[in-house]
Amino acid sequence: MTDTNKQPLQVLSVDIGGSGIKAMVLNETGQAITERHRIKTPHPPTPEAVLEVIGQLAAQQGAFEQVSVGFPGVVQHGVTKTAVNLTAEWIGFDLAAALTEQLGKPVQVANDADIQGYGAISGKGVELVVTLGTGFGSALFVNGHLVPNLEMAHHPFQKEKTYEQQLGRKALKKKGNKTWNRNLAKAITNLEKLFNYDHLYIGGGETKRIKIELPKNVTMVPNSAGILGGIALWKDWEG
Repeated sequence: MTDTNKQPLQVLSVDIGGSGIKAMVLNETGQAITERHRIKTPHPPTPEAVLEVIGQLAAQQGAFEQVSVGFPGVVQHGVTKTAVNLTAEWIGFDLAAALTEQLGKPVQVANDADIQGYGAISGKGVELVVTLGTGFGSALFVNGHLVPNLEMAHHPFQKEKTYEQQLGRKALKKKGNKTWNRNLAKAITNLEKLFNYDHLYIGGGETKRIKIELPKNVTMVPNSAGILGGIALWKDWEG
């Protein structure tokens, strides 16, 4: 017998970025039911300062039952392990526990590229997601399920530099759009050989800088995927 009194699931989805922190509430099908709000990332972006901003955003969004957070670094069991584009205080910080206490709701935290991927993938075969923003994010999915703790950003890429050093925002500003696009084309070739993926999705704020012709199995995805994947994060962990 169906419980007609059961309230639809509402998830507050938060995306922590190097330049901005965004939030909106999603329903159980992943559709936005509130407007997306954005506040500039505080500087220095310490845990305390970022938590304060998330609290402000949550207050603007109304009612929700669960929380999903995308974080720009490695996350294990809700604990942030790396935070190259934030501050050292994030290393070993239990973000899930801190937000659960602050908001009074259950919280799941994952790498921001992981959540971007949840909002973009088809769920079939091997799918790779990379994000081009302040840094370089990556996520790998097999038949719709996340392969945890993939961190391509700081792996060697070319000229003794990493993917992030060649494709992050600092590299774009220093080397210019032409060189950055040339490096992106090389990275796509490398990653296809490494993962033999069925499809690659490219997201993040710097996708607007892409000028190269992308292969047929490569798709650019909108920034909204970084928030809209929040509902799928809960479904995958619960499933």
